[in-house]
Amino acid sequence: MGAYALQMEGITKEFPGMKALDHVTLSVEKGEIHALCGENGAGKSTLMKILSGVYPAGSFDGRIMIEGREVSFRNIKASQEAGIAIIYQELALVPEMTIGENIFLSSDLMREKVLNWNRIYAETKRWLDYIGLDIDPQRKLGDLTVGKQQLIEIVKALTKHAEILILDEPTAALTESEVEVLAAILKDLQAKGVTCIYISHKLGEVMRLADSVTILRDGQTVDTFNVDEITEDTIVTKMVGRPLTDYFPYEEHEIGEEILRVQNYSFYHKSTDEKIADNVSFKLRKGEILGVSGLMGAGRSELFISLFGGYPGKSYGSVTIDGQSANIQKPSDAIKAGLAYVSEDRKRYGLVLGMEITKNATLAALRNVMPKGLIDASLELKSSEEMTNKLNVKTHSLEAKVDQLSGGNQQKVVLSKWLFTNPKVLILDEPTRGIDVGAKSEIYKIINELSQQGVGIVMISSELPEILGMSDRILVMADGTISGELSREEATQESVMKLATTRRDNHDPVIN
Repeated sequence: MGAYALQMEGITKEFPGMKALDHVTLSVEKGEIHALCGENGAGKSTLMKILSGVYPAGSFDGRIMIEGREVSFRNIKASQEAGIAIIYQELALVPEMTIGENIFLSSDLMREKVLNWNRIYAETKRWLDYIGLDIDPQRKLGDLTVGKQQLIEIVKALTKHAEILILDEPTAALTESEVEVLAAILKDLQAKGVTCIYISHKLGEVMRLADSVTILRDGQTVDTFNVDEITEDTIVTKMVGRPLTDYFPYEEHEIGEEILRVQNYSFYHKSTDEKIADNVSFKLRKGEILGVSGLMGAGRSELFISLFGGYPGKSYGSVTIDGQSANIQKPSDAIKAGLAYVSEDRKRYGLVLGMEITKNATLAALRNVMPKGLIDASLELKSSEEMTNKLNVKTHSLEAKVDQLSGGNQQKVVLSKWLFTNPKVLILDEPTRGIDVGAKSEIYKIINELSQQGVGIVMISSELPEILGMSDRILVMADGTISGELSREEATQESVMKLATTRRDNHDPVIN
């Protein structure tokens, strides 16, 4: 290291009504892993889209130099030809195609007049072996977990033999073991002289993997540090412009009577008849924050999607909401019964990205803005304004498309949509995935406010500190069943992980 692989100087990018980047400078040494940190909306993704040719030369001010030579990218292909590859947080894959087809979709191998499938799948197998994935290259991509699909996205970028590899939130959907696989890949690439730009909100990973870190705030460069010269707390302070003294602002609140009871609940996969959840029983009280933990594949999301009526397949058992038996066959039944479900994949299941904030914020309870059978535009605007103001959604206009918002503000719009249904029980699946520490803090405050209002909250999370910091009580799942329950006082990372790796062979219901 020592020579610069990349220099971006005076980068300024404007959109109608806002300046996304204001004279940003980024210098990355050859062969280093350089982290890029900042709140959602700080300009990280915009800067990388400029580097990768998504925003072409002429649409921004400033200059880009690769190994000291000024370059100009008119499109994505030009950036790729200069040795730059990017892995976006949103997967750019085709679920209906095989793994091999996805990996080499835009490669020369797929441009031959007669495709050599033996070669394509042999090359795929070689790359899968490299990252330690024992999967059939001819398997459909859609059959894989989101975490494994993310690794396939990484493989796809590796096949381009990039000299500068950009990773945008690459571990958001990965398990701990998959994160270790990625860490080993990055260190191997570094040893081969590849330069990596690593965007992540997980500061522990940044401190462990990166050599240096550049911090952006409000579209400007704050500073660049070697990781051994800085702490996580300092990064947070420089990101948000103020110290966050308490990452998990848990507040004491009154827990009332039982609001939800699930008894002996099992359900099966529609196509394979595989049992996904097995004899699950638990309860939730008004105002309680019930954390749900477990390893990837434990069945956490699937269980609550099924309870919400969104998982096809046979189910057995009983669900009682506010003392009334609930027969939930589809999401509309769940909404009428008082359930709301915030999906872990907000862009796919939580929002209509090309639709205005106003319409997204009222989408789950249109009846509330249709007093005469037709949508009342003024009532819709008033209702969405009330909800988004309450949740502090930052936007220049409620008529803006929701895909123009940062991840944290998108998540607040999803919450607005479901809170507009006035739920008794709010299920939050990975509520802070892919958002920065400042936005996380705001989401936690919203959760506390809702619990104080008597809403029963189920919080599913892969982040143990979040589960431990925010929950009144914790359920741990393993192999589709509840392996144990812990009070806030007795829960530790060790006790949760022990239960997460231990299956309850007797399947005793956890109801106290």
